[in-house]
Amino acid sequence: MSPFTSSGASGVPSLGPGSFPGFGEDAPLDLHGLTDAGAAALVRRFRDRSMGAFTDAAASVHYCTRPIHLSGSSQTVDTRTGEVLSSYSSTDAPLGVTLVPCGNRRASECPSCARTYARDTFELIRAGAVGGKTVPETVADNPMLFVTMTAPSFGHVHRAPKPGQPSTRCRPRDKASLCPHGRPVGCMETHGATDPLVGQPICVDCYDYESHIIWQWWAPELWRRFTIALNRRLARALGVTEAKRRPTKRRPIPPPALCDVASVQYAKVAEPQARGAMHFHSLVRLDGPRTGDGFAAAPDALPVQLLAALIEEAVTSVGFTAPSPRPGSPDGLLRFGQQLDVRVVRSAHRPDDDIMPLASEHVERVAGYLAKYATKAASDPTGAGRENAHYARLRAECRRLAQHAHRRTVDAAVAAHDGPADPYALLGKWAHMLGFRGHFSTKSRRYSVTLGRLRRARRRWQAIAADAARTGQPIDTADLERRLMADDEEETTLVIGDWSYLGTGWHSTGEAALADAAAARAREYAQWRAERKHHRNH
Repeated sequence: MSPFTSSGASGVPSLGPGSFPGFGEDAPLDLHGLTDAGAAALVRRFRDRSMGAFTDAAASVHYCTRPIHLSGSSQTVDTRTGEVLSSYSSTDAPLGVTLVPCGNRRASECPSCARTYARDTFELIRAGAVGGKTVPETVADNPMLFVTMTAPSFGHVHRAPKPGQPSTRCRPRDKASLCPHGRPVGCMETHGATDPLVGQPICVDCYDYESHIIWQWWAPELWRRFTIALNRRLARALGVTEAKRRPTKRRPIPPPALCDVASVQYAKVAEPQARGAMHFHSLVRLDGPRTGDGFAAAPDALPVQLLAALIEEAVTSVGFTAPSPRPGSPDGLLRFGQQLDVRVVRSAHRPDDDIMPLASEHVERVAGYLAKYATKAASDPTGAGRENAHYARLRAECRRLAQHAHRRTVDAAVAAHDGPADPYALLGKWAHMLGFRGHFSTKSRRYSVTLGRLRRARRRWQAIAADAARTGQPIDTADLERRLMADDEEETTLVIGDWSYLGTGWHSTGEAALADAAAARAREYAQWRAERKHHRNH
């Protein structure tokens, strides 16, 4: 629903003064940072009577910060008969052009699209925990754990107490104790969560920036090796082989393999900490043997307590020998940090399970926790000091290592040495991510539905809703989810289009400020609805 109007064509009921506090003339939008030129552009919209078209266009892209402008047309064709069912042209759009959301997942770049990405990630994670979206509800009976893996320490940093914990001093140490650079080794201050010092090194010269970036660069490889190590330990615990073996004359019937009795599925999110190091949060689920739909019951021979112990053992044992960025220097062994948290998550209780589940047993909270970090970028600071000092130095270290790698590549080419490419040659391209080149949100193939399938379902729903609004016919809700989540093979229509790119962003700073303010109000409304739903259920 558009925040500019009290009700919309989508069927959302009108809000009244006694309901959402952000409704009405007494709750204006916060247009902070609006310049005189931006305000003049909005006034021109009112004068030429195009403000209504702008608000409709902004609502169509959910108040995206930088929408993509397209010009062209498309036709929907019945693949069985060749009949043209409908046609669309960008000239029919409110502003005469078709706007498409930018789709950026980073909340610092586009809060609206990041919220959509977070909602999709939430549904993906939740479906793998309790079922839904083509995932059977039987997955709720399989063991599942919430695992947090941290980065090692690269030097002492200022820290704030965790939410819910009492305020304590940052790093109490003897005031007379100094580091080799003449700075105190401790900090007697009490920092709040928004303190710019939180996450910054106590001594920037003692902090190992090079090791920080090298670990960050190879962190995805550590995760890959963890999954391999976990599968090996699972196979050993179940008394089966890790991989299938071919029949031989001596053994015509090969022994059972891990895929014949169990499989590990996961959803993982990478979270940048205040110090700029990545932590991995994941939901790990144990399934039975692989089947057509990939969601068999877990084997009874592996209780959840043993699975937790195997995960801890795999995390602490995995390592990777990273090549040194300095020629002639020894390679370094990379591992996860000592802080490891493994908790049991369960949406259905087994009578033979005596282990306590996660304190917040609601799977929605766990899914929301992971989805929140899926939109958090390594460039999202919580204080100006952190962005200008510690993060800037991490980015500079990325560029320095990349320049040295480029120099080594040039020297090797001059010497006509046909060796492997330098592993740090592309590090500079990931400086904005502090050297982390992995995906922030990943999952195993059979954990749940894919993001692409959820986006396709949203497009189908938008088409169904648009047809219903155009024809005036009610939406047939019978078997709606199956139709929205159906495979492409079941499609009976084909969309043929011809589009041209015109540009990105709004035409003025005033339009951008108004869209951002409307997006913020829409998020407030969604939060208000969620809180009301929570109170009704409790």
